[in-house]
Amino acid sequence: MSSPAMSFAERYRVIESRDTRFDGQFVTAVRSTGIYCRPSCPARTPKASNVSFYATSAAAHEAGYRACKRCLPEAAPGSPEWDLRGDTAGRAMRLIADGVVEREGVPGLAARLGYSPRHLTRLLTAELGAGPLALSRAHRAHTARMLLVGTELPAADVAFSAGFASVRQFNDTVREVFGMPPLELRARRRRTIPHSAASDAPGAIDLVLPHRGPLDAAGLFGWMRARAIPGVEVATDTTFARTLRLPGGPAWFEIRLDEVGRVRLRARLTHLADLSTLVTRARRLFDLDADPIAVDEALTRHPELAPLVAAVPGIRVPGAADPDEMLIRAMVGQQITVSAARTALTALAEALGERVEEFGETDLLFPSMSAIAEHGHEVLRGPAARTRALIGAAGELADGALRLGAGDDGAEQRAALLAMPGIGPWTADYVRMRVTGDPDVFLPGDVAVRAGAAAAGIPAEPAPLAEWAARTAPWRSYLTAHLWRAAPVRRRKTPEETP
Repeated sequence: MSSPAMSFAERYRVIESRDTRFDGQFVTAVRSTGIYCRPSCPARTPKASNVSFYATSAAAHEAGYRACKRCLPEAAPGSPEWDLRGDTAGRAMRLIADGVVEREGVPGLAARLGYSPRHLTRLLTAELGAGPLALSRAHRAHTARMLLVGTELPAADVAFSAGFASVRQFNDTVREVFGMPPLELRARRRRTIPHSAASDAPGAIDLVLPHRGPLDAAGLFGWMRARAIPGVEVATDTTFARTLRLPGGPAWFEIRLDEVGRVRLRARLTHLADLSTLVTRARRLFDLDADPIAVDEALTRHPELAPLVAAVPGIRVPGAADPDEMLIRAMVGQQITVSAARTALTALAEALGERVEEFGETDLLFPSMSAIAEHGHEVLRGPAARTRALIGAAGELADGALRLGAGDDGAEQRAALLAMPGIGPWTADYVRMRVTGDPDVFLPGDVAVRAGAAAAGIPAEPAPLAEWAARTAPWRSYLTAHLWRAAPVRRRKTPEETP
């Protein structure tokens, strides 16, 4: 669970047992050494009188500590707390990870959250021990370490890929945070990963994405495969790749499992400064910052769910690589099958998407919102009211009247979507689940959810089902994912059986 709910004694027991589940959820600062560590650090457990706990590495930096060279706390998976928390601090952390401070500065971050920069700084310092600039700086340091250890990029390219304004700022920050200059940090890495030919291509990256196990990778890749839009995406049993618009231009990435079960990211970017944003979105898409053991333990307490969790440990809730695109896909998919939605979205992408030949099999960008707003009526099929709703939503996204992102307040986002023509509760909640990463969204009216509930022996009518699901809070999004998986799969008819 999230670290603020834990007492000092509970945290101290975690570091005594070196429990890897809590890596990334808090850091341990040791006054006698001046360093901070992840909870599972293999070094001798310090005396309790010398220990302080911080919610973020940025807070430890601000207090004058440097990162442990042995356990490298910056290499831990991200904290699941920022999705669990829908408050300003949680929303700010999601936006900082997406690169908002680098792109828009602290005033831009504050405006998105509805505060003045000064008030936001006070709030975050009180809640997290560090203000937005320090939190963003810590995120840049994490990205820099990841690139120094995981790629052969020149140090100058690492600096600008990580969001630093200059090589000098990059050198100073890495030296201060890690206690060594960048090239020494690179020299200390463990050479267990063979050099990838992909990293030789201009703008190409190949990285390991840390995560907490277990991971239902088969379920994630299966989900992506069933919904992949040809040209935009391609998925297999062990890989998923797609094109994506980022602030600096078109990008391509692939997520795969390597031979030892690590999640790896390959990417090609128009602008290296987009790398941190791309890594964040890839992690959100595959829900890699989740705490699966906490989720599984909570759901297993209910006898009806225990067999589902045993069959699929470490289930994940897929996120969204592009929030605007997610809304369009949800609106197209409401009230029709996954296969029918994929067909409609394929036609939309082929007609209005932008070609990017340099990315091979995935040579198409999902249509921009302005393209859908201007030309959607030429391509979209189905009820006229739905077409108008889609074009209207795309228009509001294109002109900025509607903004969707991982840092949205869930209730405000839901209300804004429900106020739009053609968007009902299922669509608004589905978008909230996938865009904000809210772990506590439930879809009682979803046909597959109800079918899965019936198969699991849970009340399947929407009202009783919603009442039953309330007992699994704050993990109802993961309950939804399990019920999707539990829904009986209808056998496809053979050609002879089809009228």
